[in-house]
Amino acid sequence: MAARSAPSCHLRLEWVYGYRGHQCRNNLYYTAAKEIVYFVAGVGVVYSPREHRQKFYRGHSDDIISLALHPERALVATGQVGKEPYICVWDSYTVQTVSVLKDAHTHGIACLAFDLDGQRLVSVGLDSKNAVCVWDWKRGKMLSMAPGHTDRIFDISWDLYQPNKLVSCGVKHIKFWSLCGNALTPKRGVFGKTGDLQTILCLACARDELTYSGALNGDIYVWKGINLIRTIQGAHTAGIFSMNACEEGFATGGRDGCIRLWDLTFKPITVIDLRETDQGYKGLSVRSVCWRGDHILVGTQDGEIFEIVVHERNKPFLIMQGHCEGELWALAVHPTKPLAVTGSDDRSVRIWSLVDHALIARCNMEEPIRCAAVNVDGIHLALGMKDGSFTVLRVRDMTEVVHIKDRKEAIHELKYSPDGTYLAVGCNDSSVDIYGVAQRYKKFGECVGSLSFITHLDWSSDSRYLQTNDGNGKRLFYRMPGGKEVANKEEIKGVHWASWTCVSGLEVNGIWPKYSDINDINSVDGNYIGQVLVTADDYGIVKLFRYPCLRKGAKFKKYIGHSAHVTNVRWSHDYQWVISIGGADHSVFQWKFIPERKLKDALHIAPQESLADSNSDESDSDLSDVPELDSEIEQETQLTYRRQVYKEDLPQLKEQYKEKQKSGTSKRRERAPGNSIRLHFVHGYRGYDCRSNLFYTQIGEIVYHVAAVGVIYNRQQNTQRFYLGHDDDILCLALHPLRDYVATGQVGRDPSIHIWDTETIKPLSILKGYHQYGVCAVDFSADGKRLASVGIDDSHTVVLWDWKKGEKLSIARGSKDKIFVVKMNPYVPDKLITAGIKHMKFWRRAGGGLIGRKGYVGTLGKNDTMMCAVYGWTEEVAFSGTSTGDVCIWRDIFLVKTVKAHDGPVFSMHALEKGFVTGGKDGVVALWDDSFERCLKTYAIKRAALAPGSKGLLLEDNPSIRAISLGHGHILVGTKNGEILEVDKSGPITLLVQGHMEGEVWGLATHPYLPICATVSDDRTLRIWDLSPSHCMLAVRKLKKGGRCCCFSPDGKALAVGLNDGSFLMANADTLEDLVSFHHRKDVISDIRFSPGSGKYLAVASHDSFIDIYNVMSSKRVGICKGATSYITHVDWDIRGKLLQVNTGAKEQLFFEAPRGRKQTIPSGEAEKIGWASWTSVLGLCCEGIWPVIGEVTDITASCLTSDKTVLATGDDLGFVKLFRYPAKGKFGKFKRYVAHSTHVTNVRWTYDDSMLVTLGGADMSLMVWTNEMEGYREKRPCDSEESDLDSEEDGGYDSDVTRENEISYTIRALSTNIRPMFGIKPHLQQKEPSADERPPVSRAPPQPEKLQTNNIGKKKRPIEDLVLELVFGYRGRDCRNNVHYLNDGDDIIYHTASVGILHNVATGNQSFYQEHNDDILCLTVNQHPKFINIVATGQVGDSADMSAAAPSIHIWDAVSKQTLSILRCYHPKGVCSVSFSATGKLLLSVGLDPEHTLTIWRWQEGAKIASRAGHNQRIFVAEFRPDSDSQFVSVGVKHVKFWTLAGRALLSKKGLLSTLEDARMQTMLAVAFGAGKILVGTRNAEIIEVGEKNAACNVLVSGHVDGPVWGLATHPSRDFFLSAAEDGTVRLWDVADRKMLNKVNLGHAARTVCYSPEGDMVAIGMKNGEFIILLVSSLKIWGKKRDRRCAIHDIRFSPDSRFLAVGSSENSVDFYDLTLGPTLNRISYCKDIPSFVIQMDFSADSRHLQVSTGCYKRHIYEVPSGKHLMDQAAIDRITWATWTSILGDEVMGIWSRHAEKADVNCACVSHSGISLVTGDDFGMVKLFDFPCPEKFAKHKRFLGHSAHVANIRFTSGDRHVISAGGDDCSLFVWKCVHMPH
Repeated sequence: MAARSAPSCHLRLEWVYGYRGHQCRNNLYYTAAKEIVYFVAGVGVVYSPREHRQKFYRGHSDDIISLALHPERALVATGQVGKEPYICVWDSYTVQTVSVLKDAHTHGIACLAFDLDGQRLVSVGLDSKNAVCVWDWKRGKMLSMAPGHTDRIFDISWDLYQPNKLVSCGVKHIKFWSLCGNALTPKRGVFGKTGDLQTILCLACARDELTYSGALNGDIYVWKGINLIRTIQGAHTAGIFSMNACEEGFATGGRDGCIRLWDLTFKPITVIDLRETDQGYKGLSVRSVCWRGDHILVGTQDGEIFEIVVHERNKPFLIMQGHCEGELWALAVHPTKPLAVTGSDDRSVRIWSLVDHALIARCNMEEPIRCAAVNVDGIHLALGMKDGSFTVLRVRDMTEVVHIKDRKEAIHELKYSPDGTYLAVGCNDSSVDIYGVAQRYKKFGECVGSLSFITHLDWSSDSRYLQTNDGNGKRLFYRMPGGKEVANKEEIKGVHWASWTCVSGLEVNGIWPKYSDINDINSVDGNYIGQVLVTADDYGIVKLFRYPCLRKGAKFKKYIGHSAHVTNVRWSHDYQWVISIGGADHSVFQWKFIPERKLKDALHIAPQESLADSNSDESDSDLSDVPELDSEIEQETQLTYRRQVYKEDLPQLKEQYKEKQKSGTSKRRERAPGNSIRLHFVHGYRGYDCRSNLFYTQIGEIVYHVAAVGVIYNRQQNTQRFYLGHDDDILCLALHPLRDYVATGQVGRDPSIHIWDTETIKPLSILKGYHQYGVCAVDFSADGKRLASVGIDDSHTVVLWDWKKGEKLSIARGSKDKIFVVKMNPYVPDKLITAGIKHMKFWRRAGGGLIGRKGYVGTLGKNDTMMCAVYGWTEEVAFSGTSTGDVCIWRDIFLVKTVKAHDGPVFSMHALEKGFVTGGKDGVVALWDDSFERCLKTYAIKRAALAPGSKGLLLEDNPSIRAISLGHGHILVGTKNGEILEVDKSGPITLLVQGHMEGEVWGLATHPYLPICATVSDDRTLRIWDLSPSHCMLAVRKLKKGGRCCCFSPDGKALAVGLNDGSFLMANADTLEDLVSFHHRKDVISDIRFSPGSGKYLAVASHDSFIDIYNVMSSKRVGICKGATSYITHVDWDIRGKLLQVNTGAKEQLFFEAPRGRKQTIPSGEAEKIGWASWTSVLGLCCEGIWPVIGEVTDITASCLTSDKTVLATGDDLGFVKLFRYPAKGKFGKFKRYVAHSTHVTNVRWTYDDSMLVTLGGADMSLMVWTNEMEGYREKRPCDSEESDLDSEEDGGYDSDVTRENEISYTIRALSTNIRPMFGIKPHLQQKEPSADERPPVSRAPPQPEKLQTNNIGKKKRPIEDLVLELVFGYRGRDCRNNVHYLNDGDDIIYHTASVGILHNVATGNQSFYQEHNDDILCLTVNQHPKFINIVATGQVGDSADMSAAAPSIHIWDAVSKQTLSILRCYHPKGVCSVSFSATGKLLLSVGLDPEHTLTIWRWQEGAKIASRAGHNQRIFVAEFRPDSDSQFVSVGVKHVKFWTLAGRALLSKKGLLSTLEDARMQTMLAVAFGAGKILVGTRNAEIIEVGEKNAACNVLVSGHVDGPVWGLATHPSRDFFLSAAEDGTVRLWDVADRKMLNKVNLGHAARTVCYSPEGDMVAIGMKNGEFIILLVSSLKIWGKKRDRRCAIHDIRFSPDSRFLAVGSSENSVDFYDLTLGPTLNRISYCKDIPSFVIQMDFSADSRHLQVSTGCYKRHIYEVPSGKHLMDQAAIDRITWATWTSILGDEVMGIWSRHAEKADVNCACVSHSGISLVTGDDFGMVKLFDFPCPEKFAKHKRFLGHSAHVANIRFTSGDRHVISAGGDDCSLFVWKCVHMPH
């Protein structure tokens, strides 16, 4: 039947009417060739006004919404909407893709912009964070990403005059971005008082940091830096949508329909009001402008494009128009002329000329139009409306004939009858009305059979019948004109329909997919003459089918371009064109129909290039009667390679199970055994499902793979070496062109590809992250730099890599069917082919994407399944081998010829210098000349040709050939049966390696006294293998059935084999001939064992849950063991041959007595005392420890004990071979584990002398031989086995500091909450009571006294305008290491505290600071490479992992100039706790504080992340590169040392053995640096000490408080000294001028506050325990001390007359002491009714009042010394204060910020001059205000540097400095005050 193939004609897009003006801006430009580029729906359009011609770019799969033009104006970038939207960069001349950028945004791409030189592209997403991405678009690589804004962004632009700067704008914001490293950092534009905060719609950058932007209200805002400096008011009267910069100046366009031109300084040149021109109309709105020379392009909201010539600006030329916003449903074609009519919800009806590609008439109606029809004579045009009416117009002049409204709901379809007498009108209310045309549309009848809305109508040719479709998919017939339903289907049988536009009906069954009943095809139109049918659906697709197509699921050709629904489609009257219209994109597409006969000339258009699989998989199976697949290929396509448990998941699984098992692991666990094993030889080769995986290396060794092992085989010495880096099945292998490196791809959830060196067997690079489930094909490029790979996920993803860097270059979906091979073009590195099931595709790279074109078969053949492919002698020519035995020859993408090569599939082909070699299922190797003209020679693989030196036996003649390779005068052949053969050119064949064939292998037995073993498999063979150096298969015998077990008799003469059908046989061990056989059971025989000694009995266990015991001599069954509830898995005899130990599938351990088989109950304690002849049991007390933590997911399948009973080897479902110490008592024993098998290890056996272990892989069919290395015999290899599952808890604790550090959680400054437990309403939220005496303005009263006594009378008061950080006392030593370094030959040291990096000069004590961090620095390192002198990296804490400014980041900066060189934002939360540079200085290693403790390696200069991996589940303290390496580093942490290697982008780790830990010093010394003859030591006590290497003299360079907060702070009344008191129990005296600590007093308790007496001779200190102490400054002797309170003293103050001491505490009290009474310190009174704890106190200048600020945000005034509460506001206003440190009071209302919901202002201090005020808050900010500041939210300057919480702040005498004391950072910052000049 014809419908099984797609039609052979074709549609070509010829014209698109429309332009997307709605919801888009700035999307219309002139290209360099003076063409116009824009977009509509999903198509990029390049229009040439000169030739009136359109070219189309169709690489998108959904609506395009953004467009940017490259500065050279030839390339265009477009962005689309969609779930996984991508950006295409394409060439406007050729409309070919240049690059694809994907995998970054979601929802859609809202804006795009190129930078000045066109190298980088910035994009903005439509996701909730409006992500901003910067791309290196040529490489398809994302350089940086950051959240853009919380609301929509409308425009973004690079600053064309400053590098690495961008500007973005949108809803109520404008942001100025800088790009440094991988960090995009925004600063918000400050609108200030100059303009209103409002939405900014567009922008343009100019010189001198100027930015012009267009605002929603029509103003233009001009920015300098980030500040708004002026506005140009009323530039437009409404929103400015578009701004375009060109050489002459700027053009703006707005919603008011005006275009304005401005010169380069934004002075107006001219205005063009489009609404006033002859083409204009009310409501015209400009969305896009482009000014080039004297031409201006304008795009409007309603989809028109105007071109304006500047000097005739009142005559704009309309070059494109389309429908406006609103759905487009109505379409009709003129019956005799090339015209199409469309009508839309925009209420317009338009007539288009298909020849001139132009709009020729337009008429506006009253209602939205939903359908249209033209009468046969072409005179009347009927329009159906949304309100239920219809209107008839004359086509000639669009005048109305009638307007009829009989219905209330929308009219969906109307059609004139073929004889022109009737009009049928179908309505949403399920009815069809029939009207008479000649009778002025009088109603003649109605059809009411439908139960749902009418969707389609068709008339019969004789106008006597009407057929309808409705919304239920029902098809009904009516007689005309009355409208009676036709019940009898016979009547309809012969009717010929005049048109076919119905979607249901026998003739169009095929348009519906086979198993779907959805209603998503909107329109159909049949072309009877061409026998084709065109359809339109909801997915934006236009399809061509053959007509009629009767069977569901017919094949088709499909065409994309429309974005969402295609609402209607029609053939033109002469079938030359197809017209389709889009609902949401309201565009009209005109397609040229190219019939079959013309296709030959139009060949160049056949393969349409596209990213979306435009020629869909169904569509181009042009002939689907492809022959059945070959049985072998069929078998292979059914393999899924999915795993229940992937090895990658094991660590998480373990963690989950550990949580559950926390309680049970108290017992001390057995150590791992001292022995270890090493892989020695593997029998096997993976040929059954892999091809072309066997090669000669450079030096003539042979490389291939089996199970999870890469094997290098030396055929001269018959030895093997192994690459063991994989942990699951290897599925493919490719050889580097230099034949020294190999790439192998494996199975996995996130499968990896390893590239490794065949000489050293070390991995060079590991690639992962882009495939799923497995990698099934790999290939190197000719230059060896790139690698292509194909995955086995559902879309068989194809990835192109730069493998040395480990970078993904490009990625694409391959095919939904299996791909067998990928080959890179040897001549052009950007091209490749993939071949597979019904698939041959030719790819080229475009940036981050690959563009594929299907091979075009034409009439030569059919789409066959391709099994192999190679390139020929030029880049155009390729060859592929098919599953039917042909070789196809391709040129470009066209099949030119096929040659019959083999019977059955061609599995392998190989290109030689002069010709080709092929191999197939027929077991023949054929040599061909270089054009496949003739076959030069064939070799048949036969047993007869086997040479004497063979290492085994050929099982059958002509085995299926899977791999061929040539070299060294030989042909290397790999077969499906797992054999590797070497064919000499002269004919003899040598067998080198072999394994079992397909089918699971379970049976394994080792000989009692010879180094041989026997195996039996589901492949129905029994084989004997030599384990001694000759390593070969000695004998093989075919069996009737597959077998599962075998066993040698104790004398080695007989061999018993259990088969899968319940029978077993005994064979002669030498000849393998039958001795005897029995068949007593129905199910698999699972284990078979001779009794020890003479081997008198044979125990035969079966899956029937029985064990039969036979007497060997008499060949009789003598006993049956019953009682097992499940199948038997293992059987062992005791030494006496009297007892059997049995394991079953139900995990039972049972005992039976032989020979009768009686069941015995033996307590578990006794069982282990019995001497067992063998131990293969996996149950029982002795081997409890072999079951892993994740025992529920995996089974232990086999075990075997050495004959000396010390080591137990086990094999499990995950492919691990493990060694345990025996007996393995207690849960979760420690072990050594080895990975080589892929999935189940089905059996393990030691040889008779324990020298070797033999293991069998079930699914990998390989036999592996391991040598046993006894204890003590260890070459010092790094630990080759993972240590056990659970880290033992009994390793002893560790130092308390380390414990503390491990448990630290870091505060993010911006999220910090208040440090004091305040309660109540914040001052700026309290309601003010108006005071009674608001004085009249003119008053006789004396002037108000000063608020504050000023101490520099006589001088002019100069306000302080700025603070500059001058000194910092403090060093972060408590939880950081290696963060002190010498610079400049030991003259300077560099370290950090809080969020500043400090460069400290050793000689002078001068400091300079790096202050770019926005939160605490946790680590610091210096680049040691001479090329990077004085380069420092610092890492900080951060909150989110969203790459915003709040993310943890690393800054790399120059220590001398403090220039930031790069910022690296991390992809993990919390912070960065260690950084280290590599040997060359180019790489940086960082460690995260996230729960996984992520390790990341960066190329810091570019900001590129190279590799990243979870480090450890517990805290890592330090990770450092080896001093000589760029790829090796070590990490040290809690109970953990790991050695790491960087391979490509992968990080490989080995655990350090804790016994060999020389790195113990890394645990305790926190930081050490070496200089010239000196050593620098940073200690936990916040000191940095310099130690002379010779004399060990110590010199303290830096000291600080050890513990914070530093609550107490006091400045000396006259000198530049100050005191600090902190939680660490010390009070310290600091000298600002000499930059050092003068003295330190240890108090033994945490100190809270400190104060100087007015003369500076005494110091009072308040303690946390309620005590206070008074010291004499001169002698530091205690003058007096007292403890009247139990709680902390918060503030302590001397009165200005030195008479009183006020002590405020957290007991809500202030106590007064009279100092004149001497040091007894008796309390004289106290203040009553204080509502909360005391924060600060200040005395009045006359010592008679005290102001107290309290923890409930209330300020109280008390009289001194009575303690009476003063309430009189007038009296309070008259007080002059001696000092002001209160954070409360009307005078300081302005210091409270808006953003302080959870955080507080902690401290304040007014300058001695009384006019400046500084504050410290919980966000770590120091702020400078004017005093007083009674207005809310006063203006201020802010200074960053402290961590969270500034605890106290003071001015020094003479207002020379401000001292701020830190909370979290325990540091003291000294800021220099900059006074305003007089």
